[in-house]
Amino acid sequence: MNFFKPALFALALIASNSAFGHAVVTHNSLKLKPVPVNLASQVELSFNSKVELDLSEVFLVSAGDKMQTITATPGEKPGQVLLHLPALEPGEYAIKLKIFAADGHLSEDLLRFFVKPTK
Repeated sequence: MNFFKPALFALALIASNSAFGHAVVTHNSLKLKPVPVNLASQVELSFNSKVELDLSEVFLVSAGDKMQTITATPGEKPGQVLLHLPALEPGEYAIKLKIFAADGHLSEDLLRFFVKPTK
């Protein structure tokens, strides 16, 4: 019986370490600031760890599942990334992320958003 307690503890440590290896979006500016109609703009993302942008891919997904690569640059803080969006017409969009954490783990995410016409 005493063997099982250390084994369970070791398994818990392994599982928790693998969860910390992934870059997870902890904040995105889409929640606070809408993307303007027909104007180029930026989206700010914050991750729970440093990311390797040279190895990562970021796409804008539009109607019909059309994907185009968008530029991502490092922000001022560790784990902060700025995405540069082109001018967008009203509609539904998504940002598809394939992000490598600094430790080499790959994370994928999809951030959906709307560009709404001005009234």
